[in-house]
Amino acid sequence: MRIVIAEDNAILRDGLAQLLIERGHEVPATVGDATALGEAVAAHRPDVAVVDIRMPPTFTDEGLVEAVALRRRSPDVGVLVFSQWIETRYATELLGGRAAGVGYLLKDRVADVAEFVGALERVAAGGTALDPEVVTQLMGSSRRTEALDRLTPREREVLGLMAQGLSNSALAASLQVTERAVEKHIGNIFTKLDLPPSEGHHRRVLAVLRYLD
Repeated sequence: MRIVIAEDNAILRDGLAQLLIERGHEVPATVGDATALGEAVAAHRPDVAVVDIRMPPTFTDEGLVEAVALRRRSPDVGVLVFSQWIETRYATELLGGRAAGVGYLLKDRVADVAEFVGALERVAAGGTALDPEVVTQLMGSSRRTEALDRLTPREREVLGLMAQGLSNSALAASLQVTERAVEKHIGNIFTKLDLPPSEGHHRRVLAVLRYLD
């Protein structure tokens, strides 16, 4: 395989390259930021790119954003996200279109080098390689989105005002309805978001967290 590596940690980046070269693979480029990844793929046309998520300059999601863009520009290049973090927003986008040739592994859950190389080979061949924890989180994210989709426009409006910290009386005044109507909307929100009464959790806070997520 021809493999490009995008990893801001120089030791890990060079270590991965050496391990792959020792196993007979070609590593024409290793880079430390997302911009350089795009340039390296365009220059070397690898079979697969190994991409970290949090890279310069902000160390948030640059790598995954570039991975999504890379799949659009070069759909024939496999992408294996290799990170400590699970970022559901762009991961869903990465996997939501043409999922063939895509992988997402967590650094601290890869047991050995053979497992990692095997995942790379599957991705390069057009297969997939997904850590079970990534799958679990993506499914959870999808369920949360579906739950919010069940809300009516008015219930979404109420939830949005709840997220601003408004009390029931303030909600009623803002919407020009009675407090009883507000209570009914909030009850419907709790039901649709699957938030039953609980002594250990504040349902209003949990509903707002779902909305903000």
